[in-house]
Amino acid sequence: MIDLVIEQRRKDLGGFEVGRVLPFHAHRMVGPFIFFDHMGPADFTAGFPRSVDVRPHPHIGLSTVSYLFEGQMTHRDSVGATQVVKPGEVNWMTAGRGITHSERFEDLRAHGGRMDGIQTWVALPDGQEEIDPAFYHHGVADLPTYEENGMWARLIVGKAFGAEAKVKTHSPMFYVHWALQAGAKAQLPAEYPERAAYVARGEVEVLGQTFHQGQMIIFKPGEPVLFTAATPAIVMLLGGEPVGPRFIEWN
Repeated sequence: MIDLVIEQRRKDLGGFEVGRVLPFHAHRMVGPFIFFDHMGPADFTAGFPRSVDVRPHPHIGLSTVSYLFEGQMTHRDSVGATQVVKPGEVNWMTAGRGITHSERFEDLRAHGGRMDGIQTWVALPDGQEEIDPAFYHHGVADLPTYEENGMWARLIVGKAFGAEAKVKTHSPMFYVHWALQAGAKAQLPAEYPERAAYVARGEVEVLGQTFHQGQMIIFKPGEPVLFTAATPAIVMLLGGEPVGPRFIEWN
């Protein structure tokens, strides 16, 4: 049932590190998710240099999805959007035929604090790679939540567990934030052909194995998967329908 386990690779972006998970040489994508970075966790002292900011850079043919657990950042792009991203909110930027954006840590620079979040890239399906660029911001009211027996869940993107987030997507997918208390159990359904889980904090047990922060578990299709939290844990679930092979070096 477990196809592969990927360990994050730490990358220095010139002021803080990210844990890069996708693409991986043995498994480049999960559904439409073509890129997966864990930003931080990193603690900042007020007054750090502007060189830490992610300077303007281009994308084509995909969407970027930013989601934070802690901290905040300011998004700016070439379609004119300026948006502060706070924990529990979603920034969905569709690059399409081309967009340039930056991410600046203005509040952290002023006050200090911790940055911890996930940025993913989602491949646009065949025939939609060159749609118009666009930017969408969604607050917590647009993202369904559920809580039971020590498990709290937020549906960030797509459809899963009988719910649908109010985030426009271009192919079938799901992206879920689980917060589990120690001993809590939660099940990943089998409704999508490609599925993975990333342990963002803590430890979880799956099929008799223990997985820790920084590991992504890739599952084979066809059967539901039961998780048990060995410690308090945050798990990100992702996947969907495959969109075909892509070459992303140009991004």
